[in-house]
Amino acid sequence: MYYKKVRYTYITVDDALPLFVESVGYNPQEEDFSRPNGYPYYHWLQTVEGEGRFTFNGQEYRLPKGHGTLLKPYTPHSYWTSGKRWSTVYITFGGASVVSILDALKLNFSTLYTDMESLPFVGIIEDMLQKIEAETEFSKLDLSSSLYHFLVNLRKYGKVNNQPSLSHFYEKVRPIVEWLETVYAEDIGLDDIAQYSNVSSQYLNRLFQDTFSVSPYSFLIQVRIRKAKEILIQNPEIPLKNVAFLVGFNDSSNFVATFKKKEGITPKKYRDLYYKK
Repeated sequence: MYYKKVRYTYITVDDALPLFVESVGYNPQEEDFSRPNGYPYYHWLQTVEGEGRFTFNGQEYRLPKGHGTLLKPYTPHSYWTSGKRWSTVYITFGGASVVSILDALKLNFSTLYTDMESLPFVGIIEDMLQKIEAETEFSKLDLSSSLYHFLVNLRKYGKVNNQPSLSHFYEKVRPIVEWLETVYAEDIGLDDIAQYSNVSSQYLNRLFQDTFSVSPYSFLIQVRIRKAKEILIQNPEIPLKNVAFLVGFNDSSNFVATFKKKEGITPKKYRDLYYKK
């Protein structure tokens, strides 16, 4: 493993970047820390060998191999080695858009993550360390890109306190999503989706809420709007009423109102802005 060869702390604070990495590294023997006032940046700490102990929010947690924790800035915490050896990898980060990005990914809270050993997180940190060693002109941007990739994977695969990951839910809902991608133009509603899925409407709604944080019908509307945007750009000669019909809306007024609610502008304005640009 590359991280076993090197140990880095890399300072790249740049408040102009949407995301920046303040430090990243590997500690072959983690030190004991007590931070009653917390740390000024978001902090990810993951065990790669041995075991540590971690306290925050009045709780103490084991941090064995494959476990990690994400802390918000200024969260009081402490951690120490449990046993002879505790090796970790870590990232601290911030940025002009870090709060909105973490809010969108539903990651903006301090918590423990479990069962991480077989997942790609350590590999992403290794890649960051290699980027640092390369010292290219675009190192900061490359690290920001890797950090975003790390956070997306944390949202997708991370298990909070042994709860199922997002990917676990998505495997259940994927056949339904693939079906909706082919029948979005048809006159279908929640009952039709539930009948195709062979589950109750209540269970279907809970499954979509757990996976996408929207109802099944809202997800269908999102698919229709996405398809409408593709048609508006790729086929500028098609009238709006025809676009509405092609993506499953019964009338153009409902299509225009729904499009404006989702996108903030009308379909006509969306098309005009694209071709004006």
